Amino acid sequence: MDPHFNFINTPLSGAYIIERKIINDNRGSFSRFFCHLEINQINQKFKINQINRSITKEAASIRGMHFQYPPYCENKIVTCLKGSVYDVIVDIRKGSSTFLNWYSLKLTDNNQRSLFIPEGFAHGFQTLKPDTEMLYFHSQKYHPEFQGNLNVNDPKLSINWPRKINVMSLKDKNCKNLDDNFTGIII
Repeated sequence: MDPHFNFINTPLSGAYIIERKIINDNRGSFSRFFCHLEINQINQKFKINQINRSITKEAASIRGMHFQYPPYCENKIVTCLKGSVYDVIVDIRKGSSTFLNWYSLKLTDNNQRSLFIPEGFAHGFQTLKPDTEMLYFHSQKYHPEFQGNLNVNDPKLSINWPRKINVMSLKDKNCKNLDDNFTGIII
């Protein structure tokens, strides 16, 4: 089988950068966004249960840092379809050697990259261009009663956002900082 993806390890175990292979010809280009057989190489549990799309109007806006508690923890693949984002994940797995460490990368409509985010991670992004469009493949249906989020400006995380934050949801803005009782989630 000719691979359509290149999987690149990140410093956080289980999270991968996915580079898509582009096939160009005189008509334009073709790329695959998902292949169950190939994704099985990095995570055999991943099955798409829900696909979401977001459009964020203003640059420097933030969406995140979101996750779901057990039993609805989810694997995700996120891709930028239009524009550009500074994408961030935080390891919140109880007992993980990288607990509360974060990793970031730039996802754009041109760099042909996606990010595979395993269960036990919070995810968010800051838009770098206006009218940015993101596509999310989720292994779980959204369960609002099991949703959690981290404060994007929590000093325990010290995320280096590239721009001064312009717009956030009220829920994200009002999110409290982590206290010493947060020991992570068990997946």
